[in-house]
Amino acid sequence: MKGFKGISHSKLHVAALLIIMPAVFIAAHLLSGCTKAQTSWMKGGELKTSAKGRSAKRTITVLMVPKIKGIDYFNACERGATEAAKELGNIKLIYEGPTEARVEAQIQLIETWILRKPDVIAVSCNDPVAISSSLKRARQAGIRVLTWDADADPKRSGREFFCNQATFQDVGYALVDEMAKQVGADAQVAIVTSSLTAPNQNEWMKWMKRRMQTKYPRMKLMTIQPSEEDQQLAYQKTQEIIRAYPNVRGIFAISSVAFPGAAQAVRDLRKSGKIAVVGLSTPNVMRPFVKDGTVKTVILWNPVDLGYLTIYAARALVDGELKLGMKKLKAGRLGEVEVRGDEIILGPPIKFTKDNIDKFHF
Repeated sequence: MKGFKGISHSKLHVAALLIIMPAVFIAAHLLSGCTKAQTSWMKGGELKTSAKGRSAKRTITVLMVPKIKGIDYFNACERGATEAAKELGNIKLIYEGPTEARVEAQIQLIETWILRKPDVIAVSCNDPVAISSSLKRARQAGIRVLTWDADADPKRSGREFFCNQATFQDVGYALVDEMAKQVGADAQVAIVTSSLTAPNQNEWMKWMKRRMQTKYPRMKLMTIQPSEEDQQLAYQKTQEIIRAYPNVRGIFAISSVAFPGAAQAVRDLRKSGKIAVVGLSTPNVMRPFVKDGTVKTVILWNPVDLGYLTIYAARALVDGELKLGMKKLKAGRLGEVEVRGDEIILGPPIKFTKDNIDKFHF
């Protein structure tokens, strides 16, 4: 071998090893340090990409199902959900629902999507019992299940968490307290609800009745009428109530569609200021009735924030960050929201009046 004349092959091997081995040890040490600091795999499909803790989570598909598409309330929920999905950057959001508030249409949609296997199905339920079998099948197929706005039967459905806009007690009490403030503690009142199976409306009415019994025992509930998320039917039912009960002094309208229908009926019968209309709907829909004095107070929460919270909950559920027993959930611009058992609470209801309604646009 030229340049190594007279040196045995064994001595050459030793010399080569002395040159190579330090470099090998240095490279191994550097690779070991890099692995610990920069490239460790985490559970749930998360990869830490730097020593500073930045992470790239896998993209998940979330099917979000409202009770009905195309009305202002659920349009606002969709806006919030879209905002959260863009903010997180790793959410493929599918916002799809029926054009009528029918649980059968929701069931058909969910059954179709079970075959496509999204990561999460989040539903605002038209019927807590009827929808439960489909949600249970989704869970059995390995799909995570949330409810929002209106819950399913927790045991029958196997749903994991409910994103609740406000506690049922807070909403029920706020409605009755506002009515008593407007018409007195001994007035005759009636309720126009959505459907008689709607889970959130039934829970609100339970607490409304309890508030009447304990704080306003002379307030008399004359009738409860369903409007099936149909504004024209709510209008019709309200007129029927006023004709059937001429001494009624207050109408509770406890869905976002029932409230404008009831207010329009009171206005058209020239009962504004004589019959109070108290309920739940969006500021944009109710603004004309508040401005002309037909309605004094609109009670709701921010549906944009409810949609936003639902997407953060879906991401946390998949990542293992949302678990039973925890007390708080971090949800982007909402900060930390309360977790109470298997419910995530958006916050207390908001009251919109002539003084503040123009500040809200949903």
